Amino acid sequence: MDSYTYTEGVICGRLWTICFRHRNNTGLGICTPERMLGICRGRRKFLAASLTVLFVPAITWIYLFAGSFEDGKPVSLSPLESQPHSPRYTASSQRERESLEVRMREVEEENRVLRKQLSLAQSRSPSHHHGNHSKTYSMEEGTGDSESLRAGIVAGNSSECGQQPAVEKCETIHVAIVCAGYNASRDVVTLVKSVLFHRRNPLHFHLIADAIAKQILATLFQTWMVPAVRIDFYDADELKSEVSWIPNKHYSGIYGLMKLVLTKTLPSNLERVIVLDTDITFATDIAELWAVFHKFKGQQVLGLVENQSDWYLGNLWKNHRPWPALGRGYNTGVILLLLDKLRKMKWEQMWRLTAERELMSMLSTSLADQDIFNAVIKQNPFLVYQLPCFWNVQLSDHTRSEQCYRDVSDLKVIHWNSPKKLRVKNKHVEFFRNLYLTFLEYDGNLLRRELFGCPSEADINSENLQKQLSELDEDDLCYEFRRERFTVHRTHLYFLHYEYEPASDNTDVTLVAQLSMDRLQMLEAICKHWEGPISLALYLSDAEAQQFLRYAQGSEVLMSRHNVGYHIVYKEGQFYPVNLLRNVAMKHISTPYMFLSDIDFLPMYGLYEYLRKSVIQLDLANTKKALIVPAFETLRYRLSFPKSKAELLSMLDMGTLFTFRYHVWTKGHAPTNFAKWRTATTPYRVEWEADFEPYVVVRKDCPEYDRRFVGFGWNKVAHIMELDAQEYEFTVLPNAYMIHMPHAPSFDITKFRSNKQYRICLKTLKEEFQQDMSRHYGFAALKYLTAENNS
Repeated sequence: MDSYTYTEGVICGRLWTICFRHRNNTGLGICTPERMLGICRGRRKFLAASLTVLFVPAITWIYLFAGSFEDGKPVSLSPLESQPHSPRYTASSQRERESLEVRMREVEEENRVLRKQLSLAQSRSPSHHHGNHSKTYSMEEGTGDSESLRAGIVAGNSSECGQQPAVEKCETIHVAIVCAGYNASRDVVTLVKSVLFHRRNPLHFHLIADAIAKQILATLFQTWMVPAVRIDFYDADELKSEVSWIPNKHYSGIYGLMKLVLTKTLPSNLERVIVLDTDITFATDIAELWAVFHKFKGQQVLGLVENQSDWYLGNLWKNHRPWPALGRGYNTGVILLLLDKLRKMKWEQMWRLTAERELMSMLSTSLADQDIFNAVIKQNPFLVYQLPCFWNVQLSDHTRSEQCYRDVSDLKVIHWNSPKKLRVKNKHVEFFRNLYLTFLEYDGNLLRRELFGCPSEADINSENLQKQLSELDEDDLCYEFRRERFTVHRTHLYFLHYEYEPASDNTDVTLVAQLSMDRLQMLEAICKHWEGPISLALYLSDAEAQQFLRYAQGSEVLMSRHNVGYHIVYKEGQFYPVNLLRNVAMKHISTPYMFLSDIDFLPMYGLYEYLRKSVIQLDLANTKKALIVPAFETLRYRLSFPKSKAELLSMLDMGTLFTFRYHVWTKGHAPTNFAKWRTATTPYRVEWEADFEPYVVVRKDCPEYDRRFVGFGWNKVAHIMELDAQEYEFTVLPNAYMIHMPHAPSFDITKFRSNKQYRICLKTLKEEFQQDMSRHYGFAALKYLTAENNS
């Protein structure tokens, strides 16, 4: 045991206390034994120097004082007090005293120099530097030199508990992400969740996105309404010409090259940005990474982590010939870009000349932008600041990332940069997979937390929402019903790949429906019955959305259909927002007509083609018609589905089928006039009656459903009433039908039946809707005020 053990123990014990008391205010997160041990070891030099300063003079004086006694009598060290005639005085003792005095002066000079060095070291910490908006403070050691992965750990983890925050509280952190397509849009959401979970600063995301990703992510962030988060989009399709001349074999395609043109794409006044791949997961506050910018020196403009495989060493297989790179090269999944300096260095010209030169022999890139970044760095190594490896723990094939961490606390950023993604082989892949799944299934609504003390930009949508909610009476017994109308549900459009071009004859029809998790089993059957495009709104939690994704990806029927749009509306509140779901599904169709159905109904075989013909026959393009598809039901879970009207009529006569809700809600479909339909051969017109709620085909410009109706009751009735008020003509199709399949009662109908207050509120909302109709449509709508209702 060395002489510092006890003192170190006391200091480290105090550090533990400080760290646990203030861990929420530090950038360290959890005070693990490994981290605290690193801190204490980092203090050893400081402690040794301090002990030297304190004890060396004392020991020297004790030695000298003890040596000045002979036979118990003091010996004067002063030359003035020395007596040349003393019997003890000799030339030898004179020389000894002079030697001791010289040594004393040398020791005192050494102590003075050591104290000066210590004071200079203390004055340097913390050092101040400027970021995009305000000053930042050093929080951790980085590495600006080419070094081994292990050296990166030692240097990177020597942070201290009690230091200042890495970034000023309200400084905005800028993040750029290239995103294209449906799958990448899902990946971005998980990445953003992991960033939001840890963040303490305002964020500004710069998304270089194609038209698909922009539509999906713009709607998502607009409905997510996360405070202190700003989103800007840049058209990736406009940038294609900048990089399309570069042949690329990487699975990311042309979009994998677009990080090369960020200096040209992003605003000219943006000085620095963190660039991330979509397959990144953060395990710490991104502000810690932002703080590394101040460590750049000289001409360093790129912050990168060393590549954690042997790819650029060229020894993975025979005749493997990678692009030129410095050592192992660098991975571009996480990049720190000093944009202002890059522009001054003429980065555009630099990478283009390098790419042109290398492509003459390499012919194409294998790893997209990463190959070109490395080729530039090979020629200009002074450009790169090497980040500690834990800022990009790469889970690729042939990875060496296991050498980058010793403990969970070492992890900062996980990069799933293998085409196998979660199926990649790694010693600790289960841990990494669970961390990823945590954010994948994390309730995004919980991330709508305010950043207290930071001024937020004015958000018109948020302000309007707060105004509307403030006008509601919280003492109203129907307050929760009224509030639901204004609830903004986070919405992820086109959760799965969608690819469909409507028919050129302008007769195409999309089936529109909504569902929750307990109706997933209906999807395959509907797809088998309806070959046309489908738009579905699914009301799910984040975890359920992932269950649905796995269900769909495991279904050959669903994966074979690319004309089905799945739109996830995330759960929030206590009611099922049935009409909001219908509106979401209606809004995102690409055909001129839509069939407004429900998920529990199976359309007859061939209905899609029959409706397209009816659209032409009844001139739906130029008339306000609602074409009614008669609804029937079966009480049998196993049904031999009728293949024709004649077969259906036979089953009706045998009691295998019934007209829909004939025994519990006759008024809902009675105006269809099933008796006439049995013998009808041509379309016939029917009139609106109270509580009528048929399933209809209409133009896509028809009115939306009224959002005040949630859960069970009057949601379709109100919509049909508004169609009537707008003078739609209801026409029954003679050779069309749909059949309702049996299922367990929904939670909402159970509440309606058991909760008196629920029924009272529904009646109140219905009366208010009728009054609104009368005010909006005038005299023609007076009949709705007196219409009999049985809801």
